[in-house]
Amino acid sequence: MANPRALRRIVLNAGLDGLLAGLAVPLAQFLAAPEADPFQPLWAIPWGAAALLLAGIPFRLSVQYWRFAGVSDLLGVAAASIAAAALFPVVLHEAGVLPVTLAFPAIHALLLMVLLSLPRIAYRLMQENPLRDGVPAQSILLIGAGEGADLFLRALAADRAAPFLVAGLLSLGRSQTGRRIHGHPILGGIDEAAAVLARLRTEDRLPASLVVTEADIDGATLSALMAAADREGLRVFRAPRPTALDPAAGRGTVELKPVAIEDLLNRPQVPLDRAGMARLIQGRRVLVTGAGGSIGSELARQVAALGPELLILLDNGEFALWQIDLELAELHPAIARRAVIADVRDEARIRAMMGELRPELVFHAAALKHVPIVEANPLEGLLTNAIGTRVVADAARSAGARAMVVISTDKAVNPSSVMGASKRLAEMYCQAVDIAARGAAGASGGMRCLTVRFGNVLGSTGSVVPLFQRQLARGGPLTVTHPDMVRYFMTVREAVGLVLQASVVGTSDAGMAAQGGIFVLDMGEPVKIVELARQMIRLAGLRPEIDIAISFTGLRPGEKLFEEIFHGQEPPIPTPHPGLLMATPRTSDPAIVGRALDELAAACHAGQTRLALAQLARLVPEFAHNADGSDRSARA
Repeated sequence: MANPRALRRIVLNAGLDGLLAGLAVPLAQFLAAPEADPFQPLWAIPWGAAALLLAGIPFRLSVQYWRFAGVSDLLGVAAASIAAAALFPVVLHEAGVLPVTLAFPAIHALLLMVLLSLPRIAYRLMQENPLRDGVPAQSILLIGAGEGADLFLRALAADRAAPFLVAGLLSLGRSQTGRRIHGHPILGGIDEAAAVLARLRTEDRLPASLVVTEADIDGATLSALMAAADREGLRVFRAPRPTALDPAAGRGTVELKPVAIEDLLNRPQVPLDRAGMARLIQGRRVLVTGAGGSIGSELARQVAALGPELLILLDNGEFALWQIDLELAELHPAIARRAVIADVRDEARIRAMMGELRPELVFHAAALKHVPIVEANPLEGLLTNAIGTRVVADAARSAGARAMVVISTDKAVNPSSVMGASKRLAEMYCQAVDIAARGAAGASGGMRCLTVRFGNVLGSTGSVVPLFQRQLARGGPLTVTHPDMVRYFMTVREAVGLVLQASVVGTSDAGMAAQGGIFVLDMGEPVKIVELARQMIRLAGLRPEIDIAISFTGLRPGEKLFEEIFHGQEPPIPTPHPGLLMATPRTSDPAIVGRALDELAAACHAGQTRLALAQLARLVPEFAHNADGSDRSARA
């Protein structure tokens, strides 16, 4: 049942339409037969109103929302007008009341169209007054001239509280230049942003800010746009999501959002083999360790969307595990799940869990990843990252798992930290397991043990981005360890998508993953951390070194100036899949690696830090430990 306010609006609409339809009768009669008295007989006027209201029922004329009147509404008005004009004279002619000429129905229909359309158009235009609720409009330039811009302009027209006046648009290409969208001119292409802004400045029409309305602008293009805007002292914002811009759904005010740092690092979407991923995951029992972390939780999300028979979420943190379990319960209620609290170092617990649940695929994301923390607690890092990986791999193999995928890091290449060296040990053990499985069961049998290596995940709990955000909120300064420090970055969604892609390749193409090969994600170009800091300051609408200072604190224990994704003795091998490479294997004897890890575990459990680190250096010869952060030239 409609609420009273809506009923009043419908009655008001019907009354106004009926009044205008009644007025159309004498006007049409006068134009069709000027010699006749248009007001005789008067009772014909209400019949004209009735004919319009009756004809308007199929076209829902009385329930139109004048504030959002568009083309479809005006088409309904035209159709109702034609129907009313055809219905009205039939009755009068049969009654012999009015002299109906051939011109009368056509004139009547045209008058109805004009009289009914003009108030609707006028009312909508009134809502688009640039002076919104007494607040002067802020000039903006829209980036994008497609469906996103259309939705944004419609939402802006419907929102009386939004103090924005569109100065024009920049399209993604140049072919649309000179055309108009909702009356607003397309001033050029996005690659002409600097020239367009300079021209607007000389004409004293420079907008206050730029608003990106398209979601698929790549990071390089967006960075160039940011640079052009920065030269003119302008901020760049993003329009709300399309689902928040439905003008007829009462979504509230149009609120601009700041551009996220992830947007600037966004790269063209790498095509993924979704069908292959579905074949790998669907109907299988899948275990994700470290499921509460940044990578583990995203792995859980993407795996759940592929329809596993059972999704096992393992983490040693109760709150993080509860969060991802609750999220998946809401997003994928039909997927069977088990939330398991366990430490990957607890061999008895892991073996018992694997024996009970029998996972067919294991994604091992559990690790200690924060370099300075692991430097301060080296035995914990070794036990979790190296020994814990062996525990999970051995238990998975014993439980009959088809494949295990280990998440590694670029810090494992020429490591300068205990964290990186411990992850290199995990890589070595996984390669050894893979080689042993092949030797015992042939190339088509045994548990595949794949390793996927990539760099920093943007926005993860341990990354620099949340740190910079907290420092910005406090007013700065932003702390950077060294002006020359660079890192590879990738969004968590992109990284996990490529992890799944590597899993498909590694389990289906024996040649690509033969002899313990390590898959390496194409991380693009490395980013200078100081430039990342400056970009985040600009995104906040502030000026680097003026509004927010940047201070250099020096390298921390275990850090080096730049990371590598390939060791010198493992040149990259291309794969058929974009964004995915493979490192030439550096293999070790499985028995030797196993005995060395036994010795390392014994030293760790005995609390013998010096002995454990000495064994680590022996196992990973390229380990150049920057223990106190003083080696500024490490790997530089």
